[in-house]
Amino acid sequence: MLKTERIYTKPADMDGFRILVDRLWPRGISKANAHLDCWLKEVGPSNDLRKWFGHDPAKYEEFKERYLKELKGNVAYEILKEMVTSNADKDIILLYGAKDEEHNQAIILKELLEIELG
Repeated sequence: MLKTERIYTKPADMDGFRILVDRLWPRGISKANAHLDCWLKEVGPSNDLRKWFGHDPAKYEEFKERYLKELKGNVAYEILKEMVTSNADKDIILLYGAKDEEHNQAIILKELLEIELG
């Protein structure tokens, strides 16, 4: 099962395979306390797109379109798909740092993976 979780909240699922999908390391989180299996920063939105979006919900639909275009041909996205497939026996938790739990790249990745992998 694919899940998303904010990295700043207490981990809800420590048994799953936990992947940080942010390009930048989250402020105030030590690597020891992150409880990560993998940090796949290259799958996060480009710095230009991230700065343009600025987590403005009014820009989310356009952000989503631009981000999906960035993911086409992105090697890191192919690696993510492989990780999800090879860990099918576990929950996959896509971790992100954004405060907005409805408008972020992890939500977009989850939706895309569900469509492509079923």
